[in-house]
Amino acid sequence: MDRLQAELQRLFLSPDPAPPGQARAMVLGVSGPDSWDRLGKAWQGVQADLQLPAPGIAVSGTDAHQLWFSLAEPVPAARASAFLDALRRRYLAEVPPGRVAMAPSEAMPQAGALPPAQVAPGRWSAFVAHDLAALFAEEHWLDLEPTPEAQADLLSRLQCMRPADFARSLALAGPADAEPAPAARAAQQPDPRRFLLEVMNDHAVELQLRIEAAKALLPYCEGPAGARR
Repeated sequence: MDRLQAELQRLFLSPDPAPPGQARAMVLGVSGPDSWDRLGKAWQGVQADLQLPAPGIAVSGTDAHQLWFSLAEPVPAARASAFLDALRRRYLAEVPPGRVAMAPSEAMPQAGALPPAQVAPGRWSAFVAHDLAALFAEEHWLDLEPTPEAQADLLSRLQCMRPADFARSLALAGPADAEPAPAARAAQQPDPRRFLLEVMNDHAVELQLRIEAAKALLPYCEGPAGARR
């Protein structure tokens, strides 16, 4: 396994085949000439507002910029879809829905081919650096195959989202005054403590996620230092 494949495996692929209906990679994309102006706000927001690791930035090889989110452990596709929809409503509410693509989602059950990949003759999808993303405003592709070492270098700087951080951010991502979309309504609660309690007590949720939710609840359970004996 070369270095690029090792980085793709570390971030987006499961060592063993993931169970049906599970996702480890989540993709949020915006198409059109101002795609990075729009999507760049989400890239900054998930770090500043939700305290999440920076997602990978990619050009699709066709007409879009993409954010690739890496999960440390696979989650149910419905929860991944709810997370992406919450980001869409929070950061991309003014973008026409037809220009936004999310995977997994009802329209796209799983993420497509990982960059880098040849999409058409002379058009390659690729991961790009943040300070270069705006250069692809008109043409969302590379003319030549990106070098594996350069792609591996970009990916080596990315971190996976831990289960507790995913559970916490799913509760916080949506705007408080927005009505959750149907796909997100069952998985998102405006009160983080209430949401984490539901995850912890939901026997249909994977045990590891329930354990991480319990850990994330600890700060809510600790009283003021002066109240302890």
